[in-house]
Amino acid sequence: MNFPFFMIFAVPILAVWASFAFVWIARPKDKKNIKLLLAFSGAFLLALTFFELLPEVYEGHSPKTIALLILAGILLQVFLEFFSKGAEHGHMHVDLQENKFPLFLFLSLALHALIEGVPIDGNNSILYGIVIHKIPVAIILSIFLVNSKMKRGLIILFIAVFSIMTPLGSYIATQSAWMENNGYLMTSLAIGVFLHISTVILFESSQGHSFNLRKLVVIILGIGIAYLV
Repeated sequence: MNFPFFMIFAVPILAVWASFAFVWIARPKDKKNIKLLLAFSGAFLLALTFFELLPEVYEGHSPKTIALLILAGILLQVFLEFFSKGAEHGHMHVDLQENKFPLFLFLSLALHALIEGVPIDGNNSILYGIVIHKIPVAIILSIFLVNSKMKRGLIILFIAVFSIMTPLGSYIATQSAWMENNGYLMTSLAIGVFLHISTVILFESSQGHSFNLRKLVVIILGIGIAYLV
């Protein structure tokens, strides 16, 4: 059974604000468990992309067109990461000046979140994947913002706008007449973004090529659950 229409928009917003509230109240220091959740989310999102999105966009459409758009999505995400410094996959390498709003970080994350919302369109599995991906990223982003020297108002503004971008992407996808006939094009672009993000997360989860049983278990768990949903 599909989520009610309003839940498609409410759940991603609640995920971001719940993550921010957790950081604001708990002020977590140890990021090991967050990185495990990030590894799970990367595996879950990658598996859903293969199980759900790829078969859907290739069905009845030009394979070369789809492939080009997927590659364009990968390149778009590479470009965005010049400005976000890897925040989409749990890295924060931005040096904030006091009370200065990080405009390029904000714009890159906002565009990434907007694209994320396009493929949801009533698909519960993809909604789960996006939310599970958003939670660890929002936690790490919130830790970074809370520990920065930015004013509280700017931090709240950043989180507020970031939280609505994915629902905005879903709204555009469901309400646009152009998207009704050509939505597979934007979904293909989103697939490229998902492939880049999820594979980078998985590569980073085995950083240094050292064996980590806990990360291997959560990755297998993420793939297994994605297969079952």
